[in-house]
Amino acid sequence: MTEDKKSELKRLIIYLAFSFGLAWLMFLLFVPGGKTWDELGQLKQSFIALGMLAPVIAHVITRLITKEGFAVTGEGSMMLGISFKNRKWIFYLLAILLPWVYTELGNVVTILLCPEIYDPEYYVSLDIEKRLLLLLPIAGMVSGVISSFAAFGEEGGWRGYMMPKLIKLFEGKPAGKIWALIIGGVIWGLWHAPLTCIGHNFGTDYPGFPYLGILMMCIFCTLMGIILTFVTEKSGSVWPAAIMHAVNNTNPSILNGYIDYEKVSGLKGMLLPFAGRMIVMVLIIGILALVTGRKHNTGVKEKSHTT
Repeated sequence: MTEDKKSELKRLIIYLAFSFGLAWLMFLLFVPGGKTWDELGQLKQSFIALGMLAPVIAHVITRLITKEGFAVTGEGSMMLGISFKNRKWIFYLLAILLPWVYTELGNVVTILLCPEIYDPEYYVSLDIEKRLLLLLPIAGMVSGVISSFAAFGEEGGWRGYMMPKLIKLFEGKPAGKIWALIIGGVIWGLWHAPLTCIGHNFGTDYPGFPYLGILMMCIFCTLMGIILTFVTEKSGSVWPAAIMHAVNNTNPSILNGYIDYEKVSGLKGMLLPFAGRMIVMVLIIGILALVTGRKHNTGVKEKSHTT
């Protein structure tokens, strides 16, 4: 390992220590033993949510300790700049639309996998008028863009610091970037482990609790992390990732008004809400890889031709 990579590894370890330490400390302070997420109440849930700021706080602390500086744009920067030049606006648009695409199509896949969860009158129990269901994705997108500063608490760290370090560490190795993306996703998933252990993501009533839930979170974070890293790199900014993360958290989908997960339980009930979405995510990642690969190959050929 070169001295440059050793330095990057040291910085990454410092960052992860603060990112995990700050978030898990917040968890320990506000979660009494034996309590589940639903039993905590809204006030304590809000305090725990402050832990989502840990990654970006860890980013700032690490830069202070390592004296890397606080450049806003460019290589090695915090990637805070916003630019729509050279068609970069496309990636902001993707950040807004993709969560709706993979959530809506994911719900279609989920219904095909388990038809019994489809309930044409479920929206009534949610106290939502049928005509308003069509506006749910739009509301989710608008809400996501407005509240993206909250998701920035995570993305300002994961995409703004961790992933550039990991990609640089694996640079030059076979399938180096793929390994960086996988490891980054697993780290992100494990960071959520304390919340998964009290049922935040999948509940507590499933076989293999909480270990299967942690594994599922690692897989989901890996898939989503690949897409978030893609829009970050292409735009040169963490803001598309923050927007996409926030829109994703609103769960934008018209079909949400027709799916009753209470009709299934156990392992099936735990997997279904994520299964369809993850299948569609894999397809989207494949399409992005194919399009990016073609553009790269075309660029290489054109360069060879001109020389």
